[in-house]
Amino acid sequence: MIRFEHVTKRYADGTTAVDDLSFEVAEGELITLVGPSGCGKTTTMKMVNRLIEPTSGRILLDGADIAGVDPVELRRRIGYVIQQVGLFPHKTVLENTATVPHLLGWQRKKARDRAAELLDLVGLDPAVHGSRYPHQLSGGQRQRVGVARALAADPPVLLMDEPFGAVDPVVRERLQNEFLRLQSQVRKTVLFVTHDIEEAVRLGDRIAVYGHGRIEQFDAPATVLGAPATPYVADFVGADRGLKRLSVTPIEEGDLEQPPVVRLDDTAATAAAALAADGARWAVVLGDSGRLHGWVSAEALAGGDGTVRDRARRMDAWLPVGASLKQAFSTMLQHDAGWIAVLDGEATDRFVGVLTPARLHEALRRSIDADARGAARGDVDLENIPGA
Repeated sequence: MIRFEHVTKRYADGTTAVDDLSFEVAEGELITLVGPSGCGKTTTMKMVNRLIEPTSGRILLDGADIAGVDPVELRRRIGYVIQQVGLFPHKTVLENTATVPHLLGWQRKKARDRAAELLDLVGLDPAVHGSRYPHQLSGGQRQRVGVARALAADPPVLLMDEPFGAVDPVVRERLQNEFLRLQSQVRKTVLFVTHDIEEAVRLGDRIAVYGHGRIEQFDAPATVLGAPATPYVADFVGADRGLKRLSVTPIEEGDLEQPPVVRLDDTAATAAAALAADGARWAVVLGDSGRLHGWVSAEALAGGDGTVRDRARRMDAWLPVGASLKQAFSTMLQHDAGWIAVLDGEATDRFVGVLTPARLHEALRRSIDADARGAARGDVDLENIPGA
């Protein structure tokens, strides 16, 4: 969808902001451009909508050289979101969101209907927020309106220049979550500029790590964290890149242990015998249709009559397959749990297995080694990894 061919931007004073840049972005891909201030990432993005003109090289959008496209028409085809949002203070939220459709000549009703649809999509009720003015919104709400406005004309490409940088960390995380949800629905081609490596890792399908005017590494987040291409990249992503990698490493079924399983309606004696035969101290308790209910210890089952239902404890520490190892680690800490239950993530919520701290560590090491070998995670044997 976007292609840079040997693009350079050099200013009159001799400063080179971008030096011989070549890369491609596939349709529907979210690319994060990350690096320190002055490295050229924002210049790169602004050349796509011709807010900055390159000195040499070509930029192609859907196969066409943008140098031959009228800049105003080009910008109306590209969504643009900036840190300070840039909403018109004298217009309502609905009017702000409908700005580009109006400029494109849409009928008033069509433009307003589209604006209302987008506000709802970004989590703002148009009936509540549509008639308000920007000063009546929180910072996070204004950012949502900015995203909605950028999407209103259904552009194929979205440019985002540190859009969540001006809000507090809690709101920022919520906006990131909301944007990931939104992107899963609309699948735009996105260039997302940030100076925050954790934001880049969390959001990007791939990351472009900038040095001075050049891309030092352009790869999947897990690869950037697990196998930095240069000492510069290793230094930029930080010594704690192993911890950062937890956020981009999903839980897979092969990571899980299979403890004993008992049912709510099993007798206590039957369940106790099953644990004793397995040499286990506890078992997972399942209810109807294999849904997770909780767990029960061997001590709780010892002696007395009744069923497992009378002695089981609820289990709140659980996640679906595909959740990140970071979420798993956080859930363990939040619930002071020695393990978490993992469900299939489908409507059935079928119990799949449990993830322990030891298995979490193994999963991370397998992931790192798999990237280094170009292999699947399940094909990595930890016994063959030095130090395992």
